[in-house]
Amino acid sequence: MFELADNLYNQTVSPDKPKFKLWTSAGILLTYKCPAACDFCYYRCNPNKGGLLSVDNALAAWKSLIVLAGSSAKIHITGGEPFLYWPHLVELLGKAEKLGLGSVDMIETNAFWADSQDVVMERVKFLDSHNVNKLKISYDPFHAEFVEYRKVKLLADTASEILGSKRVMVRWQDYMEKDLNVMNLTEDEKMKLFTESIKKHPCRFNGQAAGRLSEVFANKELAEISKKDCSGSFLSAKGVHIDPYGNVFSGTCSGIIIGNITKKPLEEIWRTFEPSKMDVLDVLFNEGPAGLLEKAINQGYEKRRLYSGKCHLCTDLRQFFFDKDLYRSIVGPKDCYN
Repeated sequence: MFELADNLYNQTVSPDKPKFKLWTSAGILLTYKCPAACDFCYYRCNPNKGGLLSVDNALAAWKSLIVLAGSSAKIHITGGEPFLYWPHLVELLGKAEKLGLGSVDMIETNAFWADSQDVVMERVKFLDSHNVNKLKISYDPFHAEFVEYRKVKLLADTASEILGSKRVMVRWQDYMEKDLNVMNLTEDEKMKLFTESIKKHPCRFNGQAAGRLSEVFANKELAEISKKDCSGSFLSAKGVHIDPYGNVFSGTCSGIIIGNITKKPLEEIWRTFEPSKMDVLDVLFNEGPAGLLEKAINQGYEKRRLYSGKCHLCTDLRQFFFDKDLYRSIVGPKDCYN
């Protein structure tokens, strides 16, 4: 297990300054492909996306997290939709069990595959016998636009019978009382429901959420946003997400690459992480996204009058940089921008 003093950034700051936290959690983003195309998706997943993290790379990341965090290491498997590749998931969990890597804290799904009770029982029992602690089911107005309520209900009820209710999470449980019937709503009715949902369950306006949703909530001028840097977001993040290509994202900051596990082990990415030495990241760390404005404007970026917050501004700027083919070692991959 690593110590905070092992990180190069932490070695450069005085004892009274905040330190870069140890990563104790890693989200394995198995694929960007998903049957849904939710308006708030941090990773802009949809049916046309691709990528599939190899079993070997997923296991390598898992082992690295254990090296970093020891018994505190928590792995969760997400996407995209990991159940699109059930045989792949079976292989990953089977090999992890043989290697003695411990439990999976959580596997996420939108229940698109829950067509019959037999299939649900078979798969949930497999998860239960292969060290999966919790099953997290995504259900809200956004997912309900693409996945039928009956499937979500069948999976939630059957999984609760097998695993027990404490091992089944529904995001968000308060929407499970009845079918939201989003598929039959008009676009205006959907947007009203989406807006109410965001007010009830706030999200970060990055990824797809920085699109039409962020425009509804845009109420901050640049002068207010420019006061906020991202040092706290990087330093306090206790986890990362690893995408299908091995890219590492800090916390939920999708589309900001801080390393790649196919080039350097995860524990080394943590150990050598120094924002001041990385293009774009140094500006975000010290000044926040507003610090990138001058560079963007010089390239032709047109400022908006209002933003929903610094994540909206950051995503908007990075989208502009991506479209201009700038900073590709940091601003990527294309799945997060196209």
